[in-house]
Amino acid sequence: MDGKLNQLQRLLPDGLLVDARWLQSHGYSRSLVAKYLKSGWLEAPIREAYRRPGSVSRETLPSATTVVLSLQRLRPPLLAVGGRTALELQGLGHYSAADGPTEYHLYGAAPPPLWARRLLGQQLIYHRPRLFTADPLLAADPRAGGYDRHFTHAEGAGLATQLIVSTPERAFLEVLETVPQVASFHEADALMQGLGSLSPRRLYALLADCRSVKVKRLALWFADRHAHAWTQRLERGSLDLGSGKRVLVPGGRLDPTYNITVPRDMEAA
Repeated sequence: MDGKLNQLQRLLPDGLLVDARWLQSHGYSRSLVAKYLKSGWLEAPIREAYRRPGSVSRETLPSATTVVLSLQRLRPPLLAVGGRTALELQGLGHYSAADGPTEYHLYGAAPPPLWARRLLGQQLIYHRPRLFTADPLLAADPRAGGYDRHFTHAEGAGLATQLIVSTPERAFLEVLETVPQVASFHEADALMQGLGSLSPRRLYALLADCRSVKVKRLALWFADRHAHAWTQRLERGSLDLGSGKRVLVPGGRLDPTYNITVPRDMEAA
């Protein structure tokens, strides 16, 4: 076995996917890749994506978890799992499927490559980060400064535990960013029911750095509505909540504390 093939076995974990750009950046020419494909040392489960066969069946398409983990580990810039998917992967989702998330919400400075979108189709939903003024996903080095406030690892077993996901505090704010256009008030309300262990310190730091007045007001409104123990320790006075009313629900009830309209069937705390 030649040295380049030995190197590939070290660099590319069994089952994970790379593309031609990654291979070329590590010294594997198109002709060498073609040779490895012909010899069975590489396989292409879909056009423009490659993996070592290892223990993975040649007939098996990679799972969503494998695709996302491949993107995170082998293709910068970082794409983090966020929003409702991040909550589900930490056991905090209201509608968690037994066989894993039905959608993967990914946040990052650049969208996933075409091969990943081909494999996952509508299961993959990309968002460009825009909530925070100092988002690690938009930094040259995501691990520098505030990373632990924003990201953690999924829970459970197997490959999923290696995924980089938004912390519950960040993930809930990402859900609120989509209310009411994508996520409903009632969906966000159901999610908040299960968020009794949020860190008030981490949530405050994220709210202080949050650009969206709507998200900040909604976060505090839901915190008041559910009155989890942590809400008593959440700082509020120095948060900039802007001015004026925000009509989020036409014809809804105006909450006088946060100047937002909310569904009439959702009573105040």
